[in-house]
Amino acid sequence: MLRSQMYTYSYPHPAVATDLCVFSLDEEFRLCVLLIKRGLKPYLGHPALPGGFIKVDEESLEQCAARELEEETGFTKAYLQQFGVYSSPDRDPREHVISVAYFALVERDSETPTAGSDASHADWVEVSKALHDDLAFDHATILADARAALIRETEQSPIVLQLMPDEFTLSQLHKAYEGIYGRELEPANFRRSLNKDWLVETGEYQRGHQRPAKIFRANPNL
Repeated sequence: MLRSQMYTYSYPHPAVATDLCVFSLDEEFRLCVLLIKRGLKPYLGHPALPGGFIKVDEESLEQCAARELEEETGFTKAYLQQFGVYSSPDRDPREHVISVAYFALVERDSETPTAGSDASHADWVEVSKALHDDLAFDHATILADARAALIRETEQSPIVLQLMPDEFTLSQLHKAYEGIYGRELEPANFRRSLNKDWLVETGEYQRGHQRPAKIFRANPNL
C-alpha cells in the first residue's frame, strides 16, 4: 500500500528504536559487553549501548537492530535475540522513545569492533564493571536485564556455543559457562549436566603440561 493511501492518526506517535547488548568472552572467559562513547547529544561522551531509531516504512525491528549493529560497531555477523521493551515516557530527554532491546553474541576473535554513525569510540568492557559505569539513558537497566535473559537462555539451550571459537575443549566451555553465570561451577557436576548431543568430537587433542584434552566443535545439526 502506498504511503499516501495509508490511514494517518491525528494524535502524537512515540519514536521507536532498538538497543543492543553485544556480548562476548575475553581471554579469561569473562563476560564482556561492547560499549560505545556517544558522539552526539544527549549524553555526549557517555558510555552507552549501540542502537538507534527505526527507519519508518523501510525496515523491521530485526533489520533495524542488524543495521545499527553494523553502523555503530562494525560487526556484520552476530546472533541476535530480542529480550525486552522499554517505554518509560522520560527515558529519553528528546521525546517519548520506545526501545526494543536485543542481545547479540559475538565470538571475540571473529571481528574487530569499529565505532561509526553517532559513536565516537567502541570497546569491550567487563559486564560487572559496565553495570557500575555512568551509562546513558536507562542502559544500565537494559544491560542487567540482558544478562539475566542470557543466563536464562543458557540454562535451557546451547546458546553459549555462539560465543565459542570453532574448536574448544570441555575445560574452555566450562569456563565460558562460569563467565556467563558469574560464579564457579563444580567441574564434575558441569560435565554430568552438559548435553553431549550439542558437541562433536574432532578427533584432535590439545596437548600441554597436563594430560591431553579432547577438542570439540558445535554440532552442526543444532
